Amino acid sequence: MEKPDQLRELFRMQKALNERIGVRTEGMSEADQTKWILNYCRAMTQEIAELTDSVPWKWWAKYQKFDGQNARVEVVDLFHFLISLAQVLGMSADDVFAAYIKKNEVNFQRQESGYTVKDESDNKHI
Repeated sequence: MEKPDQLRELFRMQKALNERIGVRTEGMSEADQTKWILNYCRAMTQEIAELTDSVPWKWWAKYQKFDGQNARVEVVDLFHFLISLAQVLGMSADDVFAAYIKKNEVNFQRQESGYTVKDESDNKHI
């Protein structure tokens, strides 16, 4: 039995979950897109804070310990919201993969050139 494309499967599963809670991205109005983009950005901000709290970042506090299990859960939560955000923007797993490949090339080119000047024009083809 062939293993399913993992990124496509994540997108499929997230679409099903979102639809279960009433978020349907097909035919979404611009106002609803704006609302859900903001909702998902806020949710990811919170998940980042929860991830941060999984590591002992308070240099003045001695009681903190690294919680690797919770850190992994927070990373997965971020994927939930990031995939949802991509779907609101009309991106499929294939779209994200293709854009990632292009952006990765840009990032490598920036490193090769020393990335001494910020110039977003190198992103326009993505």
